[in-house]
Amino acid sequence: MTIWITKFAPDTVARFAATAPDGPLAGVRFAVKDNLDIAGYPTTAACPDLADRPAATTATAVRRLMDAGAVPIGKTNLDQFATGLVGTRTPYGACHSVHSPEHISGGSSSGSAVAVAAGLVPLALGTDTAGSGRVPAAFNGIVGIKPTRGLVSTRGLLPACRSLDCVTTFTRTVAEGAAALDVLTWADPEDPWSRPVPPAPPPGVASRLRTVAVPAGDLDLDPAHRVAWQAALRRLDTVAAQVVPVDIGAFLAAAALLYGGPWVAQRWSAFGAYLSGAGVDPTVRSIVTPGRDVTGPAVFEAWERLAELRRQTERIWLDVDALLLPVTPTHPTLAEVAADPVGVNSRLGTYTNFVNLLDLCAVAVPADARTDGLPFGVQFIAPAFADAPLLDLAARWCGEPTRVDDRPPAGTTLVAVVGAHLTGMPLNRQLVALGGRLHARARTAAGYRLYRLPGSGVARPGLVFTGDGPDDGIAVEVWQLPHQAVGALLDSIPAPLGLGPLRLDDDTTVIGFLASEHGVRDAQDVSAAGGWRAALRADPA
Repeated sequence: MTIWITKFAPDTVARFAATAPDGPLAGVRFAVKDNLDIAGYPTTAACPDLADRPAATTATAVRRLMDAGAVPIGKTNLDQFATGLVGTRTPYGACHSVHSPEHISGGSSSGSAVAVAAGLVPLALGTDTAGSGRVPAAFNGIVGIKPTRGLVSTRGLLPACRSLDCVTTFTRTVAEGAAALDVLTWADPEDPWSRPVPPAPPPGVASRLRTVAVPAGDLDLDPAHRVAWQAALRRLDTVAAQVVPVDIGAFLAAAALLYGGPWVAQRWSAFGAYLSGAGVDPTVRSIVTPGRDVTGPAVFEAWERLAELRRQTERIWLDVDALLLPVTPTHPTLAEVAADPVGVNSRLGTYTNFVNLLDLCAVAVPADARTDGLPFGVQFIAPAFADAPLLDLAARWCGEPTRVDDRPPAGTTLVAVVGAHLTGMPLNRQLVALGGRLHARARTAAGYRLYRLPGSGVARPGLVFTGDGPDDGIAVEVWQLPHQAVGALLDSIPAPLGLGPLRLDDDTTVIGFLASEHGVRDAQDVSAAGGWRAALRADPA
């Protein structure tokens, strides 16, 4: 198979190494997907028609790695114009999984993933528009990090779908990927799609991700994938504090928009001018050419539909920190792709296509192998700019050290909220105004009951330890507040509510919102709902 489109000569690599600064990635060899520029070398995007056009400058992402001391050794093969999830749509020769010559490597970042999985380099850059940074990671048993859109500059990238493209990393460990992402993260003033990391985490993004959603019901998986997925679900119970089944229908509907909607027009805009060349893969041409005929009204209709689906998915993020999914439904053979190049590829994007459309971040990590010995990968997905805590969750999954300290920062206090102060609830703004940030989603220890307090105005619950409450506790959010803010919060709390010691499901004790027993005598017991948000959904009156 062809991993490299351009492999640098040993003296060129030595020259790069000799001039590399002594930075955090000093001496780390890395590969570059050949849709990213390196000055003096062509950026082919796996199209030979572009092979005689050396780039004038180096892509920002590549330059940042080099400025940190890393050394590029070559440019890797890919599905042509980064259009595909199979790794076979290239005139340079299809890649296959390092675990089986009969099975595909996944794409479009095929060469980059295989270079890492084969031990040729510890780090490689890929891109991910529809899953290209995650599918080949899953098929080769490595880690693929797809950051929040705009977190890593795409300047110097030959685009596939400009508004959705992300530069990604492939590594053998989460720690190696996180170190590279630290270097790559930068708000590029010359990249119109670049975004700075917010000074404070967005609402709903916790410091530590403990509550993980999984799909409710069965998934469309091949038999060997299904067995591996069930094993992954059992493994999740040892990693997450809470596992919550959710309906993923809105996510899947968004995924269907990527190629079933007008975004193919953006691909045509990006590289349609090259599609008449002799070196163009016929499948790529057939997929992208219809993009030239997409109408303006179709674009706006799809945007509106996507906005509806985004709003539906946002409700899920109020209750959970991350979503666990398989990366793909199957691992096809090269022969299966050859027999049905479009259909097989489309199925591979079932669980990956929606991530960039919905502005989420993701990391693909190895799970236990399939019964036939092929690797099986899962992905953790979270809202935009949850990259750092998401990587810590992935590290826990992989048994690696984490970088998040569970202890609250000096000068802060952990406070558990159960009702109107929850994220998205009417009084949450008080916590934000006091300098609070979400620390973790959690549940109380067993024995607590939740009551709906009577009265007008903002609906409020009362949490009371009775000793006979639900064994699985009541859902809470733990916020970290500056010490001086706790007194101000206490002053705003009306009777029969107050603050007192509250025991959580991990046997730690924090300050929390509690009600006096006499204050809930005439209140409705809603403990069976498991939390205030669920109680309001069941009975919003």
